[in-house]
Amino acid sequence: MKLKKATEKIMNTVFLVCGFTAVAAVGLITIYMIISGLPAIREIGLIDFLFGTEWASTAAEPKFGILPFILTSVWGTVGAIIIGVPIGLMTAVFLSKVAKPRVAAMVRPAVDLLSGIPSVVYGLIGMMVLVPAIMDWFNLSNGTCLFAAILVLAIMILPSIISVSETALQAVPPEYEEASLALGATKIETIFKVSIPAAKSGIVAGVVLGIGRAIGEAMAVMMVAGNVANMPGLFKSVTFLTTAVAKEMSYAGGLQRQALFSIALVLFCFIMVINGLLNHFLKKGGAEDGK
Repeated sequence: MKLKKATEKIMNTVFLVCGFTAVAAVGLITIYMIISGLPAIREIGLIDFLFGTEWASTAAEPKFGILPFILTSVWGTVGAIIIGVPIGLMTAVFLSKVAKPRVAAMVRPAVDLLSGIPSVVYGLIGMMVLVPAIMDWFNLSNGTCLFAAILVLAIMILPSIISVSETALQAVPPEYEEASLALGATKIETIFKVSIPAAKSGIVAGVVLGIGRAIGEAMAVMMVAGNVANMPGLFKSVTFLTTAVAKEMSYAGGLQRQALFSIALVLFCFIMVINGLLNHFLKKGGAEDGK
């Protein structure tokens, strides 16, 4: 008994330390980003920094407006979600509710393989296959554009959405579906009116992970987006928040380097706000369902 109690105390201490370590890591990252990002914002001016439409960090009279980067990241993420979420959700429904076990066992490893492919490989394939195809399809002189980045991001977020959504759908109590079928609903009606609503929290969690990957991706986007500080246009070369930091950090110095940390701070706040809003609406929806 003493050994068991001692083991429980030790494990509780280990769990507590791990929990505080995770919280401390988030806290330290937050503090570092604030300390590193605020000086440039104070010098440039918050309005000029966030709403300036011109980025010329190496010019004789440098300008540090990041509105094109913000809007590009927003439209790129929204486009990837619009394309990726329906495909990912339908694939999860197929694997968990429709496909025969043998077929699901063949498709599932392919989905897992997608999550293991390095982002640079996605970018390379996009650059060598997708970009020339876009040039041919739309008769463009340059295929590196926002549309190419959206398609690449849509593919990259699929594994997160599919895996989490499939797990959530499989966790739905079978009694719910059996009751729906007993009342005369078809299998498809049961999936869309019972199973998916019951698994809503898990599906939203998968979408949150997908949004996080879409916003935070740099390498693949850098290879297909064109890296020009333009206001966003579907077939224009653009720069995302992540690629703005990645492409200049190696040679930046002085105010330019500080401005890149400020971009990273904006990106950090952007992700925190999105996660907070999604969690708020998720909890609100769960509370309404429980009434």
